[in-house]
Amino acid sequence: MLARRFTIVCLLMTLFGMGFAILVAEASRQPRAWDEAGFALCRTLSCQPRSGH
Repeated sequence: MLARRFTIVCLLMTLFGMGFAILVAEASRQPRAWDEAGFALCRTLSCQPRSGH
């Protein structure tokens, strides 16, 4: 019985830890990094913007 409770507590703490790690990683990430990378690539390749999107 004690081992079952310990396992449940460990699993819950793991889920909480992973969720907290995701929040911390999102907060430290540069905003709109994908848009800037796409813009730099389009400047190099002379991309045309899509109409209707």
